[in-house]
Amino acid sequence: QVQLVESGGGLVQAGGSLRLSCAASGRTLSRYAMGWFRQAPGKEREFVAAISWNGGTTYYADSVKGRFTISRDNAKNTVYLQMNSLKPEDTAVYYCASYPYPALQTIVTMRGLREYEYWGQGTQVTVSS
Repeated sequence: QVQLVESGGGLVQAGGSLRLSCAASGRTLSRYAMGWFRQAPGKEREFVAAISWNGGTTYYADSVKGRFTISRDNAKNTVYLQMNSLKPEDTAVYYCASYPYPALQTIVTMRGLREYEYWGQGTQVTVSS
């Protein structure tokens, strides 16, 4: 059984940083691309970032480009999201998700929630102004 478990969320002031982790069990993450999504209250879940199986290709939503960095450590079966210069509008539950293929497709494809096979339970990030 595949499980993805996010951690690292919390409360931070605007301008601060957090690093989210997504640890997998039941699946060797090194074979798959991964994504991060977020969902703010009353809003739809949205794409944040994606990374190919070896970290060679990454995509970001325009809203986080230059502030967030997605990375992975395949030896630890873990994917990370480093979030810097946080803004109140980054407040959301953050989810990691496993894509069924190693390489990234177009960013339009990678934004699609239905493209991903497995999802974590989410971790809350709250940014105060």
